Amino acid sequence: MQIPIETETLANGLRVTYSEDHVAPLVAVNLWYHVGSANEREGRTGFAHLFEHMLFQGSANVEANEHFELVQRAGGTLNGSTWLDRTNYYETVPSNQLAIALWLEADRMGSLLPAMTQQKLDTQRDVVKNERRWSVDNQPYGTWWEKLPALTFPSTHPYHHSLIGSMEHLSEASLQDVAEFFATWYTPDNAVLTIAGDFDPAEARALVHQYFGAIPRNASPPSRPDFAVPPRFERPMREVVEDDVQLPRAIVAMRIPPSGSDAWYAASVAAAVLGMRKGSRLYRRLVRELQVAADAGAYTFDLTKGADLFVVDATANANVTPDRLEQAVHDELDAFALDGVTDAEIARALALIETDFVSSLQSAQERADTLSKFATYFGDAALVNEQPARYQRVTASEVTAFAKEWCTADNRATLLYVPQQPAAQEEAA
Repeated sequence: MQIPIETETLANGLRVTYSEDHVAPLVAVNLWYHVGSANEREGRTGFAHLFEHMLFQGSANVEANEHFELVQRAGGTLNGSTWLDRTNYYETVPSNQLAIALWLEADRMGSLLPAMTQQKLDTQRDVVKNERRWSVDNQPYGTWWEKLPALTFPSTHPYHHSLIGSMEHLSEASLQDVAEFFATWYTPDNAVLTIAGDFDPAEARALVHQYFGAIPRNASPPSRPDFAVPPRFERPMREVVEDDVQLPRAIVAMRIPPSGSDAWYAASVAAAVLGMRKGSRLYRRLVRELQVAADAGAYTFDLTKGADLFVVDATANANVTPDRLEQAVHDELDAFALDGVTDAEIARALALIETDFVSSLQSAQERADTLSKFATYFGDAALVNEQPARYQRVTASEVTAFAKEWCTADNRATLLYVPQQPAAQEEAA
């Protein structure tokens, strides 16, 4: 399928993508800012995520929480999310409500700071702290998504520190920090706007120019951090985490070329061969045959700067020891690196990848988000249309070569979760 795509760049640097589709009377507005936890300064971890919450606290023309109210009254949905190197905000509304969604995004881009108050910062800081308690500190295995980057990237690397941040750093965030972060990163020349779904192109362009055109660009664009790392770990790494969990879990990461590179497509297909759905190698071997795992999968982190991570993730069955689970995962990776893949495995993987990719683009919201991603990371939203063909060019020999080069024992970092010992459980209680 070919996604209709038109693009333009406003005088202030805002890049805009339009994707018209009249299948359903809905339109999605998606705004990506090219900033995430990787852009936080030392001592302010978690600030990008905190700032995502602050953007829903009103502006010069919108009261606190009114953004939610206006979109929901219009029959729409909305949210935002933060990742290592991007933050996005999105609304899906009935077609005749496009103007309100665009105006709200433009209004907070252009006039957020006058509405910032210490009370709003304190409130949202507490919200984020509670989110950390719920999703990380008190969640089984919840620390994995900050411990894995800390294990696999050096302490000075932008990806090393926690995305959600530490309690100490969140407590120290000031209103001045908020103002500086907004002025530095939340400018039109650091943003991508996508409109996808049922809209009139002339009307949409007119609204974009009317609402966003006068917002000034950053007169002093910030420098980007250095994401360079050696291409491989060159030695096995391992961290054991005692946690309040019932079952062991082994997460093994390998450093690979960044997302979007030629070698990365072979990695993506390799992840599908190893761990996509119940017909994958890992599921068949670890879950069905050996019965050492209750679940097993593989995926890439999809990092576009410096290096990406290829991850195998398995949770043990009851009565399976941590060592037994860990050894079984490494045995499968050893076999993968030694034997490579077959043409039949590649055919299955490519079919699954293409089906998932095409299916995701049926949703206006998912389509808008995907277009924003390609425009932000690679400078060209139209690359979306090249993805199925690009994947189809991946061969069994390329995936086999990937496995032999990148999945060897000296390029693995293992994060092993083990149930707490009784003494540790009593102390925690």
